[in-house]
Amino acid sequence: MKMVYTNENRFMVNNARNILEASGIEVVLKNEYAQGSAGDLSPFDTWMELWVMEDSQFDKAKKIIELAFKKDNRPEWQCRVCHEHNDASFDLCWHCQSDKP
Repeated sequence: MKMVYTNENRFMVNNARNILEASGIEVVLKNEYAQGSAGDLSPFDTWMELWVMEDSQFDKAKKIIELAFKKDNRPEWQCRVCHEHNDASFDLCWHCQSDKP
C-alpha cells in the first residue's frame, strides 16, 4: 500500500478518491477523522491521505490525479459582443452567452 495523494482540503481528497475509483483503482482513506486531534498533532498529520491498495497501480494513480488536477494555462478570452473577460474553459460568454471567438 502506498500513499498517492494528500491535501488539507477534504473535498480535494474525496474528489481524487472518486476519480481513482471510477478508473478501477482500489483506494483507502486514512486520517479521515484526525482533524479532531489538531492542536495535539502537527496540522500536516491531520490531513486526509489517499492510499492505493496495490503498489503496482501507484504510478497509474499518480498520473490520473496529476491530469485531473492539472491547471488550465490557456489565457482568458474577451467577448466580442459585451467585452466581458471569460475563463479559457468557457465556450460561451458568462455575461451575454455569445459564442467564444
